[in-house]
Amino acid sequence: MSASTDHADGELHAHSGGELHAHGEEHGHGSKKSYLVGFALSAVLTAIPFWLVMAAPLANPGLTAVLVILLAIAQILVHTICFLHVNTSGEGGWTLLAYVFTGVLLLITICGSLWIMYHLNTNMMPGMMSAQVGAAP
Repeated sequence: MSASTDHADGELHAHSGGELHAHGEEHGHGSKKSYLVGFALSAVLTAIPFWLVMAAPLANPGLTAVLVILLAIAQILVHTICFLHVNTSGEGGWTLLAYVFTGVLLLITICGSLWIMYHLNTNMMPGMMSAQVGAAP
């Protein structure tokens, strides 16, 4: 197939290898190396939290929880970069912007839920819990 010289947006054109691509489409597919690095990092970032929880090498459970959460965030970033190929150059940065927007919504939802649950627990009527315990058979 010959390469098309008319490159209107959205129009398909052939490359020398016979592959059809839309104009402006970039090759964002990862290499074998990036997939293997992503797989290795994912395996390590899964094994470490498993070990932290099962072996309990840290005496403080709060510190263990913080480490597990940080490793989970690192794993999200590894998956995003190595497998989903989200970067600033893909689709003019719109993919990255959508990803950041999703993260902000997730953060608002989690923080708002924790804030509401904390204040509901703190602001409950003082005698309500003790009255229920005293009335139990």
